[in-house]
Amino acid sequence: MTIFLSPAYFRPDTAQAINTIFGSTPVIGCTTAGEITPLGVKDGHMVAVGFPDNCFCAATRFVVEPRTTRDPSMTEVVLEQLNEVARKQPDWGNEFAFLLNDGLARNEDRVVSLVNPALGMVPLFGGSAGDGLSFKETAVFANGQFHQHASLLTVFRTRCPIKVFRFDHFGPTATRMVVTRADPEKRLVSEINAEPAAAEYARMVGKDPGQLSPFVFAASPVMVQVGGQYHVRAIQKVEDNGDLRFFSAIDEGLVLTVAKSEDIVLHLERELAKLSQNGRPDAIVACECILRKLEIDQRQAKRKISAIMTDYNVIGFNTYGEQFNMLHVNQTFTGVAIYPPAAIDD
Repeated sequence: MTIFLSPAYFRPDTAQAINTIFGSTPVIGCTTAGEITPLGVKDGHMVAVGFPDNCFCAATRFVVEPRTTRDPSMTEVVLEQLNEVARKQPDWGNEFAFLLNDGLARNEDRVVSLVNPALGMVPLFGGSAGDGLSFKETAVFANGQFHQHASLLTVFRTRCPIKVFRFDHFGPTATRMVVTRADPEKRLVSEINAEPAAAEYARMVGKDPGQLSPFVFAASPVMVQVGGQYHVRAIQKVEDNGDLRFFSAIDEGLVLTVAKSEDIVLHLERELAKLSQNGRPDAIVACECILRKLEIDQRQAKRKISAIMTDYNVIGFNTYGEQFNMLHVNQTFTGVAIYPPAAIDD
């Protein structure tokens, strides 16, 4: 059982209620920046996803332990999980890994770089716990309670065909800038093109520095090229001193490319249709970036997006960042499509 819940539910009595309702059923989850429910995009809700034991088995571990700077050996932990699900259901042929991170721990790049090699060919996706637009308090949920500064990995084995995917609706432009001063550990950029970061970014996207807001960052993200592909590096906010804080690690010397967008509604419908070419999934469990949510709100497209999500059986949450195999990414729609056991995977 997986639960995604509004930050308003981050309270001890919520944990008690979850434990009472689900009893001995294993439950994992996190706080969110918004919820994707069976009725579409919502805020202030609690969403639960059940994985029936006649089709799924799972093994969950902390790969970054709560309330400590010590990490367990990630490779050993992941191999234990893979062996556990293989012993439980040796005849089931499909596996995927689901990673939940504390969205304010700012360690996702390191975690996925260490976890993914141990998974081998098992695809991974995940999301960073959110706190609406507050950026104050996030947590994951496991073992009957909330945990901060933790990363939680669940390996699923299933007899259902699955497809782990990632997409975004952005492409690169010819407008580029260079990070000339940064603190990667804190995800802070102080200078771009040897100029104060916020002011130079604003100039490059045609805005006044005083206009910068999460809505501007959602509409005009920057991208980096990794392995021949472009990925969004989303900006979280402007600090009081004019630095830009990102949702991912940004290093000095990195070339940032201003992105251009497709229509987010048409793009989402097209990409979900691709996942249904050989039959509709029973469910799509998704992690969607908070900046996509802000763009949808800004374009007044929430009703259309909700209808598409409902039509394609999407359920999930809005994140402070997404994980896909070895990458920590931003402003994407990432998840797993789960098909009926009789379906044939392409």
